[in-house]
Amino acid sequence: MGNAINAQGAPLSPEHQAWRRRVLIATYLGYGGYYLTRKAFTICKTSIAKDLNWNLGDTAHIWSAFLVAYMLGMFINSFVGRRWGPRVLLLGGLGISLACNVVFGFANSFATFLVFMFFNGLVQASGWPGSVGGVSHWLRPDERGTIMGFWSTNYLFGNMLVKSVGGFLLGSYGWRWSFFGCTLVSFATWWLIYFWQRNRPEAVGLTPIVENQPDQERAVQASQEDRVTLKQYARLATNPIILAMGASYFCIKFLRYALDSWLPAFLNIQGMDVAHASYYSQIFDFAGLGGVLLAGWALDNWFRGNWAAVCACMALGVIAGYEAVIQFGGSPIAVSLCFGLVGFMLYGPDTLLCGAASVEVAGEKNAVAVAGLVNGIGSLGSVLQEQVIGWLVRSDVQAGMRNTNRLALGVSVVMTCLLGAVAWRLHFLRRRQRMP
Repeated sequence: MGNAINAQGAPLSPEHQAWRRRVLIATYLGYGGYYLTRKAFTICKTSIAKDLNWNLGDTAHIWSAFLVAYMLGMFINSFVGRRWGPRVLLLGGLGISLACNVVFGFANSFATFLVFMFFNGLVQASGWPGSVGGVSHWLRPDERGTIMGFWSTNYLFGNMLVKSVGGFLLGSYGWRWSFFGCTLVSFATWWLIYFWQRNRPEAVGLTPIVENQPDQERAVQASQEDRVTLKQYARLATNPIILAMGASYFCIKFLRYALDSWLPAFLNIQGMDVAHASYYSQIFDFAGLGGVLLAGWALDNWFRGNWAAVCACMALGVIAGYEAVIQFGGSPIAVSLCFGLVGFMLYGPDTLLCGAASVEVAGEKNAVAVAGLVNGIGSLGSVLQEQVIGWLVRSDVQAGMRNTNRLALGVSVVMTCLLGAVAWRLHFLRRRQRMP
């Protein structure tokens, strides 16, 4: 970032560079902390079900409570964050989530898990819009793809962190200590956000980094005021491009959350012990890391900012990945490797839609709102997958796993068609804007 320039074209001062570095690190690790207080349940579900005498399929109801609350929370937090700012979302949301996870570590009843998982979902929904909004004023448009490509690996980092830390504690000390240990590590990231995150350069006495772009040059025209009314928010939420982004993200979240939630359990059922199932499921995340970096770099260097075109191209690779999973689904190791291809292709569109694209389409001030809206609409996919897959595996787990992969292949085809349509629409709008 040493050659970066501010909104007026001058090189960034050492103070600008130092604060931008702090903000990027704090929001990166902070969102990883959100995952530590979110995903411990998914790697512990088989152990919890066995210890508390639950049916494995019944754990889908608990996680569905989280996902429904997460979906609702996205709309609530995207509006609240647009009015109060990202810093309030991050500190408040993560702080309450820490308390919920302490409760999980002591819980013994289905009802306790269900109720507190719902509350946890509401506050967890503050994490992504708060993080995207928290960096939007610190990055210029021509560097968002590359920098946010690296930065958007925060949830991959969080996924791998919870599967490593939580998986180790699960295998060594049991599921309760998996919750306690993940919560303790997450508490450290809360303090990092407190000391290092600021919403804008102006908040620490620095000049702005990002120039105000004319509203008519953006794909989505929306209010650029510091505070918006509910009517202005509703107008943004019903914009056709925002709705199309949300529909595309519905498919992405259906696929990603299906693997986040069920892949460790499926590998365990196919013969791996719980610790190795958690470790091998990370192939999906490690491969996704490469896809995220490629997507961000390609956005800035090959596709000239057309994020939807990048997403559509990578979506074709998701289809190929699921074809490979279906072909080689008999071996847990082969399945893990094939899902690596799925992860490489899926995580690129995932990060662009709720990262650089959310900042680009309606401006920096609306980044927190757009990220929350797209994520909120898309979160319906994560809710549905939990119930659908839980139903598929309820009577015959082996047949349910095969049917789950076939369903995922169909969803990946729909996703590709949607992203292709969005790419065409953005290309048309840009060409019309360039006309005299």
